[in-house]
Amino acid sequence: MNGAEPRTIRVSAVVMRDADGRVLNVRKRGTASLMLPGGKHEPGELAIDTAVREFGEELGVSLERDALRLIGVFRARAANEPGHVVEATVFEHPFVAPAGSARPHAEIEALEWVDPRDRRSDMAPLNTDVIFPKLIGDTAPHSP
Repeated sequence: MNGAEPRTIRVSAVVMRDADGRVLNVRKRGTASLMLPGGKHEPGELAIDTAVREFGEELGVSLERDALRLIGVFRARAANEPGHVVEATVFEHPFVAPAGSARPHAEIEALEWVDPRDRRSDMAPLNTDVIFPKLIGDTAPHSP
């Protein structure tokens, strides 16, 4: 994309932390970067509904829509689409017991609980450049 503006991919994502403050991340099949669970909006779908739907599809865990708290809308270089930026509406959901035994579904190949203070090269730019630095100032465990 020589000289062209990067294309924007709009998604919703969910931050869920365990009792140790680690954040649940997923890696999609055929990719190298870990990222927050979430995905692209369907036509006419609200960002909060995308977050609930995608989390369920990817991990087999149902979230309570009313328990989601908006963290914000953030932009970063897309991890898997060169020349694109991701614009993510990011929510936080309290830890729920089924998440402790979540399993990859749909296009998800792996999941991992990651300490946001860890410096890792296998993380999506949205995590390393935006979300994790924001969470480091607020790393108290979030439980029901």
